Amino acid sequence: MSSTAKRSSVPLIAVSVVVVLLVAVIGGELFVRQQIKSCLAGQLESELGSQVEVGLGLKPVLLSLVDKKVSSVTVDSDDARFGPAEGMVVQAEARDLNLTQTADSGGTIGSSSADIAWSTDGITRTLQSQGIGAIVSGVTSDASAGTLEFAVGALANLTVEPQVVDGRVDFQTVDASILGLGIPTDLVDSVVGVLTDSLQAYPLDMTPTSLTVTDSGIELTLEGGQYTIPVTQQDQNQPTPEGCSLVA
Repeated sequence: MSSTAKRSSVPLIAVSVVVVLLVAVIGGELFVRQQIKSCLAGQLESELGSQVEVGLGLKPVLLSLVDKKVSSVTVDSDDARFGPAEGMVVQAEARDLNLTQTADSGGTIGSSSADIAWSTDGITRTLQSQGIGAIVSGVTSDASAGTLEFAVGALANLTVEPQVVDGRVDFQTVDASILGLGIPTDLVDSVVGVLTDSLQAYPLDMTPTSLTVTDSGIELTLEGGQYTIPVTQQDQNQPTPEGCSLVA
């Protein structure tokens, strides 16, 4: 081979090496990103009580194998469960994650926030699952009044006003009557009790900051601070979520 041919092949070899390296880096990035998403999904699904879709921030996750840190994670669920609640749609974000695991921690989260939509259909399903659905025949919301109305049988109505008070959701009974007569207190307490239990415990130790009644149900905003991800206890016989071995 002539010296000219040798010189002309050097750039081609260099380009080929660069392409191979880029393919390897991109392939490794995609693989590790999927593994970390699987790990986080497995840890967060127990918090939300349903399957979740996890998205990662813009930071290359290959760096996370070195410093164990993830800038942000988005979590979406179309059927989350908080306590007895069913049918909650959740869009959440966790920021400043440190995935360093210890004997007492599965990692830490710096801060978090979430938007929750709980439809009247979801509220109805929740009451049915708690044995009240046979009594409450329907749920409607009134955005202008900021209230929820429950049809009790064919003649009675129960109207409540949900609001955030001191970092918790409270339900005030606005009206409870059957043709002008009072609904039995036990029934009112049962409905309000299920609603209250559904909106008291939240993932990642978040607390409610605002609540809006819409034409289709309730919209709730949550905020959270520093949070320690719990470790999976060995006596629970739960396998380590897929991908977590990469960041252990």
